[in-house]
Amino acid sequence: MNPSEFDRAVEDVKVLKQRPGYGVLGDVYGLYKQATVGDINIERPSIFDLAGRGKWDAWQRKKGLSKEEAMIAYVDLVEDLKERFGFPDIM
Repeated sequence: MNPSEFDRAVEDVKVLKQRPGYGVLGDVYGLYKQATVGDINIERPSIFDLAGRGKWDAWQRKKGLSKEEAMIAYVDLVEDLKERFGFPDIM
């Protein structure tokens, strides 16, 4: 995996024409954290921190993937999202 492909995908997901649902965003977040940090290394947030728990759960679901595998899956997911949700035309 070429790190520049991953970096480009990180930027591309920010400018989709439509915003994906929370489930898809959780997959994006979980793969990003797994690719950049590795296996989850923090405690699960309090039940009162719903957003934090959602992010933690999404990252936890990616546990065990290597950083390389997570990068590849992230780039593949973003390419799929660009097709499904639209991507601004480059002038």
